[in-house]
Amino acid sequence: MTELFQTRAEAAEPRVAGSSFQANRRMADLLFGAQRVCLEEIVFAADEWLDRARTETHLFAEFISKLAGAHSVGNIWTMYEECGQHQIDFIRRDCERCFRHSRRMIEAVSGLTSEPSIGQESLIQMPQT
Repeated sequence: MTELFQTRAEAAEPRVAGSSFQANRRMADLLFGAQRVCLEEIVFAADEWLDRARTETHLFAEFISKLAGAHSVGNIWTMYEECGQHQIDFIRRDCERCFRHSRRMIEAVSGLTSEPSIGQESLIQMPQT
């Protein structure tokens, strides 16, 4: 009876090792994917910060040049309307960019658990004969 139990335990051992290997590979893929997403987010945030600073500087320079060119109350009112419209357009574009980025981040994070591991990619892409 003990021999039967030992042979069953030995037969089950490779399956446990294989499943633990797959679990470890999936965990490593998840961790490396999370690290990749975090690094991409850092790079994206730096790019966005620089782009926003450049745009704000451009809008401020435009405001100063229009303010210097305004010589009457009517011109100041027109300048105020134009600069206000530019500011509204900037905020709209900034919000749209933020929503696009949020959508991309949600897709990237949800894809972390559904992506096949490195060793499994080649098996999936091979045509079955």
